[in-house]
Amino acid sequence: MGKIIFYEERNFQGRSYECMSDCSDISSYLSRCQSCRVESGCFMVYERPNYMGMQFFMRRGEYHDMQRMMSMGMMFDSIRSCRMIPYHRGQFRMRIYERENFGGQMNELMDDCDSIMDRYRMNDCLSCNVMDGHWLMYEQPHYRGRMMYLRPGEYRSFREMGMSGMRFMSMRRITDMSLISNTIDTSLNFQGRSHECSADCPDLRSYFGRCNSIKVESGCWVLYERPNYTGNQYILSPGEYTDHQQWMGFNDSIKSCRCIKNSWKIRFYEKKDFGGQAAECVEDCASVYEAFKFQEVHSSVVMDGAWVLYEQPDYHGHQYFLERGEYHNYTDWGATSPAVGSFRMIKEF
Repeated sequence: MGKIIFYEERNFQGRSYECMSDCSDISSYLSRCQSCRVESGCFMVYERPNYMGMQFFMRRGEYHDMQRMMSMGMMFDSIRSCRMIPYHRGQFRMRIYERENFGGQMNELMDDCDSIMDRYRMNDCLSCNVMDGHWLMYEQPHYRGRMMYLRPGEYRSFREMGMSGMRFMSMRRITDMSLISNTIDTSLNFQGRSHECSADCPDLRSYFGRCNSIKVESGCWVLYERPNYTGNQYILSPGEYTDHQQWMGFNDSIKSCRCIKNSWKIRFYEKKDFGGQAAECVEDCASVYEAFKFQEVHSSVVMDGAWVLYEQPDYHGHQYFLERGEYHNYTDWGATSPAVGSFRMIKEF
């Protein structure tokens, strides 16, 4: 039996709705969701009613500020449906297909697969048939990126589930109520070895092997998945983060961090090496296209302060941290494409 409680405001304030089973339309109970508690079991929450749109897996714990979970590209105050994930005992079996409607190359799985490219030389998974068990599908190899929950049944097209344009490159069995986690309980909730930091640190590996909880006592920080400020990035403001899901970490790997300074001025360019049209800004921008008519941003100069660039408008999608300096190409700030839909100043709040 599972139990999840949704709240309209942060820190478990405002109106609430308690759910112990599937709910196809939460909007009839709450206008928005800013925090939630999973008291038992595991749940999948969905961006739209009827289990459609972007999805996120939630296990037992407290999520006091859902806005901190936006790096996956989902607008988390618009949770509109949820499903309880039942405990499954027995075998797991699923067939994955390279094309929609069970077309193209087919492979059968009975265990986790961290990369369908490495194991099967498949470039895409666009349909599947789940015969036994409950599974999580991931957009990227090694269980990263956006995810989708599948229970037994036939899935001829993920577009029908509101996942247009998505492909899945790794998949995992949901084997128990704690879910396939690489962590141990003693490393959650501020337990285990710790390291206190008050300045930039390019390599945290000498202090601990993994990171599962964080307290930000003052200032704002950007955490990096790999040493020397590389890999996936997470922006944290003051607060307590009892496990890595609360800062939307794809795993328990935090290998470097930077303290974010205040003061803001940034200039964007349409072309690499500061070519083409330029635009200068000293405030947040919810839509780069509406403000500057830029289709893409290929280079940038940060004159003052620290900024977060978002892949999509309205501060959604992957985020990238930029501090004072010159960025001759979008790869310099860690992006894989020149898509910049919005940006904002990083302030302590």
